[in-house]
Amino acid sequence: MSARALSFTFTDTDALRAAWMPLFERGGLFVPTPMRHRLGQRVYLLLTLPYEQAPRPASGLVVWLSPSGGLGQREGGVGVHLDAEEHALREHIETLLA
Repeated sequence: MSARALSFTFTDTDALRAAWMPLFERGGLFVPTPMRHRLGQRVYLLLTLPYEQAPRPASGLVVWLSPSGGLGQREGGVGVHLDAEEHALREHIETLLA
């Protein structure tokens, strides 16, 4: 199973709050994408957070799949559980959302 790269820009803290998944031990993010993924697949992220110009690299595993359409015609994407090495990113996101 090959790793994938995903890039996403959070335009404001409301968008980041909607994507943040604090239920995961190391935190996680829902990243909209039309690409198909598998549970357990490694992904590399380039995330542009609110009020920042440069994207931040991160990595994690796909732990949630949400197909396009479905209930409410929502956008498809994946939930990514951040790797343990991403603790600084998790702390930064939690500070932005506080």
